[in-house]
Amino acid sequence: MIVIASEAKQSREVMIDSRRRKVERIAFFQPQICACGNGTSFRAKFAGTGKAWFIEMEKKIIFSPPDIGQAEIDEVVSVLKSGWITTGPKTKEFESEIAKYCGTRRAASLNSATACMELTLRLLGIGAGDEVITSAYTYTASASVICHVGATPVLVDTAEGTFEMDYAQLEKAITPKTKAVIPVDIAGIMCDYPRILAIVNEKKALFIPVNDIQKAIGRVCVIADAAHSFGAVHENVVSGKAADFTSFSFHAIKNLTTAEGGAVTWNEIDGIQSDDIYRQFMLLSLHGQSKDALAKEAAGSWEYDILLPGYKCNMTDIMAALGLAQYRRYGELLSRRHQIIALYQQGLKDLAVQVFAHKQSSFASSGHLYMTRLVGRDSAFRNEIIKKMAECGVPCNVHYKPLPLHTAYKKLGFDIKDFPNAYIMYQNELSLPLHTGLSDEDVAFIVHNLARALA
Repeated sequence: MIVIASEAKQSREVMIDSRRRKVERIAFFQPQICACGNGTSFRAKFAGTGKAWFIEMEKKIIFSPPDIGQAEIDEVVSVLKSGWITTGPKTKEFESEIAKYCGTRRAASLNSATACMELTLRLLGIGAGDEVITSAYTYTASASVICHVGATPVLVDTAEGTFEMDYAQLEKAITPKTKAVIPVDIAGIMCDYPRILAIVNEKKALFIPVNDIQKAIGRVCVIADAAHSFGAVHENVVSGKAADFTSFSFHAIKNLTTAEGGAVTWNEIDGIQSDDIYRQFMLLSLHGQSKDALAKEAAGSWEYDILLPGYKCNMTDIMAALGLAQYRRYGELLSRRHQIIALYQQGLKDLAVQVFAHKQSSFASSGHLYMTRLVGRDSAFRNEIIKKMAECGVPCNVHYKPLPLHTAYKKLGFDIKDFPNAYIMYQNELSLPLHTGLSDEDVAFIVHNLARALA
């Protein structure tokens, strides 16, 4: 940030972010920590002649810290003092709030969105010999869960100029082996689920069900990878309600965090009770044990059975307590994210940077990531910009390296040449910091430094 100090060496005031701030000590021609009247500080370098002295501020921006306040601390401390810290009453309360928010009858809380997606595949009986379609432009969790259950991942390219999967390619990719599709809500912008559901319904004649839930659905199941999109809305349908099953992430960098954690919601399925689906998720996530620790706590209720060889991926009450405090603040957290996005949209409009809509009449994202593209540039240029921004105290990131560029997926036979649109989107993608800890001045600082780096 370049600011000007008036009256040369005698000046004790500088203009910072269009505001006059007192500077208690100044050292010219040397980097110096300067204390401002508002209690903050910055490092400045002074240089110039006459009455115009230029000060270069150095700030330190964090890319995506959790927004933790006293409410979260109090909730977690309360659980620690309660003597019940694993899956218990707070987890059940958290599940109830998530279901209510999404408009579903039940929700199941687990230790990650990855676990939510994998257990959904297992609930559906998907395994060896089956195919599951997902996007080539995503994080590995969207596809690794397919491999975990022994099924075959089928990747489709993005549509030209977007981060969403190409729905025309999705339609062509469905075969009699296809059991599910996992669309990815990148950046918190929901996919076009009405269109996806129309596609799988049109292809229902190809569908061969293998268990009761698949038979009840009667077509390829749509499992939303909504790791980014809790709180998003598309055509008046909230994320969590748009797909057959929806998996959320509450990881430390997500809008709403439980440190680690996730939840899965589902729509009503004719002939299948939601309570039965919930019980299956609990069995799968707790070793297949017929009672959880809370149920066994009742007098004389120690005895249990192992109904299936399950997994261990439950949520704890410590995590749920953190999530409950975050949930109560979630409206204000979402609002602030959209304010920051609006500042970015305005600040970047005259730069050679492509931005993406996060709010229109038909949808609103959760504002999880602020993804941009450096128009007409390649990955080498993008990487140099990331270095220059880091030197200014602004961390940037790339979301995402397409799966066919990773060794694990190359070994599965995928080649990035078959996904040209995904590669084009990736090679100049640049994600700017977006979190509720950013001030308006921070956003201005980020935009200013990006303009300088691009120049």
